[in-house]
Amino acid sequence: MFAIVVGGGKIGMRVASLLLNEGHEVKVVEMRPDVLERLRDEIPLESIVAGDGTDPHLLEVNDIRQAQVVAALTGEDEANLVVAMLARFEFRVPRVIARINNPKNAWVFTPAMGVDAALNQADILGKLILEEMSSGEMMTLLKLKRGEYSIIEEKVHPASMAAGRAVRDLDFPAESTLIAVLREGELIVPHGNTVLQPGDEVLAIVHHSGLSKLAALLEHHS
Repeated sequence: MFAIVVGGGKIGMRVASLLLNEGHEVKVVEMRPDVLERLRDEIPLESIVAGDGTDPHLLEVNDIRQAQVVAALTGEDEANLVVAMLARFEFRVPRVIARINNPKNAWVFTPAMGVDAALNQADILGKLILEEMSSGEMMTLLKLKRGEYSIIEEKVHPASMAAGRAVRDLDFPAESTLIAVLREGELIVPHGNTVLQPGDEVLAIVHHSGLSKLAALLEHHS
């Protein structure tokens, strides 16, 4: 995959490093001299482009038409939106990601403005805090389908409704599936007659609407 990252600050540099480590081709566009200096210490010189990421000519000569992904990650929402619109409507990039710095601007970062995925840091942090507050000991391992579904891990509490009961007898959320049960170092593929024991670690895929219900089954029941 070939990706262009506009904005070489801490976020842009981290994203570029991750992609490069996975074997992808990346170009990072940055115009600030001090940031360029830091970039040269972190990523290969051939991945660094000095210049204005909102300049269509600069983007074109750096092969934006061949990019599968453009990520606009500057600290300025106006610049990120310009980059997104250029990438989508001028250069027809298949996937466009943009960072939102001011949550009040989130309403404009939409597919109609060229943005496939908007990274609203305040919103992401807020949702993570709410999730942690609402799901007790439940740990989210992975998000799927843009956050609609989660792969979670949770330990069966001795006083929970699930402890000592067979899977088929439990009222799991409609859009959820048990993947595995970890018991004393062994992995068990769960079936309807699998009895959950206190201390079992349950792995499941669940829709976000069913997280609270699943937590209520597995956590302490008073």
